Amino acid sequence: MSENLHHYLNNFITYLQIEKNYSEYTVTFYKDDIREFFQFMNEQNLRLLPEIEYFDARLFLTGLHEKKYARASISRKVSSLRSFFRFLNRERVISENPFALVSSPKAEKRLPEFFYEEEMENLLKACDGDEPIPMRNKAMFELFYATGIRVSECAGLRMKDLDFSLSTILVKGKGSKERYVPFGTYAHEALEKYINISRGQLLKNEDHEYVFVNYRGGPLTPRGIRHVLSEIIKKASLNAKIHPHMLRHTFATHLLNNGADLRTVQELLGHENLSSTQIYTHVTKDHLRKTYLNHHPRA
Repeated sequence: MSENLHHYLNNFITYLQIEKNYSEYTVTFYKDDIREFFQFMNEQNLRLLPEIEYFDARLFLTGLHEKKYARASISRKVSSLRSFFRFLNRERVISENPFALVSSPKAEKRLPEFFYEEEMENLLKACDGDEPIPMRNKAMFELFYATGIRVSECAGLRMKDLDFSLSTILVKGKGSKERYVPFGTYAHEALEKYINISRGQLLKNEDHEYVFVNYRGGPLTPRGIRHVLSEIIKKASLNAKIHPHMLRHTFATHLLNNGADLRTVQELLGHENLSSTQIYTHVTKDHLRKTYLNHHPRA
């Protein structure tokens, strides 16, 4: 990567971190997507960003299709580059955004994956143990299931964000938006046990206010949380690939299956638009249909 391109990428990353307040995880995706485009520029002998035209953007998109990228991945890359060039236009580096008119491929309509209640019981049993790490994992897993928080929100949770008297947590979501989310008895008990017994042991000589601590005493990162969840699923011997969002999907699906209204679930999840929450109604309708077919005598 030329020094010139490196300079503009660094400026954009600083903008995402400071002005947009994007998570480290999201920023990494932007960085990787833009670097991939810089590689394309090098292959096409394009040296300067103002040289990039709509034709080049279309050629890059064609290359992604030829490499058999998933539609969701292509859509994300186009979005990343559209934002990058919009930033360059704002900074007067370029006069027009070459990705402004590039349309993203329509996303595949996939229903959110979730765990059934029996599977959740097996996963929670896999967290049992009286050692500091199992206690931490149980508290974290119970909290995910009880609140539907994102991995980044869990990693950013501080001691002052916990209110045991009201059984609520203060969650700092996307774009620094805050919301209060309640948690139930199981999560309450697991969290208190972890904080009173295990957290101090894990901290060792470290001193910070993050709730979840890694084995070295530092804050547990989003990457560390994903690793913990992967290990739990292996231990539970479930025939499924876990990704952290499955716990968020499970939280929403189980609430709706048990009669919660969509607006409440939207608020608990921190969705800005109700349309983001409505995807779960397709899952619950499928659940209702299966229940009907299995139990109605005339089905």
